[in-house]
Amino acid sequence: MTAQLSDDVRALLLSRIKDVADYPKPGVMFKDITPLLADPEAFGALTGALVELAGQYGATKIVGLEARGFILAAPVAVQAGIGFVPVRKAGKLPGATLAQSYELEYGTAEIEVHAEDLSAGDRVMVIDDVLATGGTAEASLSLIRRAGAEVAGVAVLMELSFLPGRAKLAGSLAGAPLDALIVV
Repeated sequence: MTAQLSDDVRALLLSRIKDVADYPKPGVMFKDITPLLADPEAFGALTGALVELAGQYGATKIVGLEARGFILAAPVAVQAGIGFVPVRKAGKLPGATLAQSYELEYGTAEIEVHAEDLSAGDRVMVIDDVLATGGTAEASLSLIRRAGAEVAGVAVLMELSFLPGRAKLAGSLAGAPLDALIVV
C-alpha cells in the first residue's frame, strides 16, 4: 500500500527526485534521490514519514539495505530511539554473519547481517530507497527471520510499479505491511 502522506509532502518529495536518462545503461530512467537528500526540508519530511511508520509497525530495530537504505534508515532509527542494523553486500562485515543469496536479472548476489545484531523479540522494520524487483528486500526478510527476529514491516521511499517487486515480496511478508511513500 501507499503510506498516507499529505499531498504537499508527496509533491515536495517528488519534486526533489531527478530523472536521469540512460543511466546506468541505455534505456534505463534512473531515479536520483540525491537532490532530495541535499534538501533539509525534503529529507526531514521523508525521515518524519518513516519515523511515523516505525511507530505504527511497533519496530524495535531498523534494518537499512545497502547502500542508499543506510542513508534513509539511520536517521529514522535515531529519531525513533531504536537500533539501526545495516544489511551489507557479502564480505563487508567483520565477524560472524548470516548470509543470504538472491537472484539478480543475470546471476546471483549475497547480503549479510551481523548474527548478534538481531534476536528473538526484535520487531524489525526494513527501509530502502526503491522497491524494484524485490530480490534484496526478500533476502533481507529471510535474514531477519533466520536471526530469530520478527518482520514488523517494509517501507520504501519509492516503488517502481512497472517492476514485480511487490508481487515478489507478497509471500515473504507473511502479513507484514509493505509501504511505499511514492509509487511511480
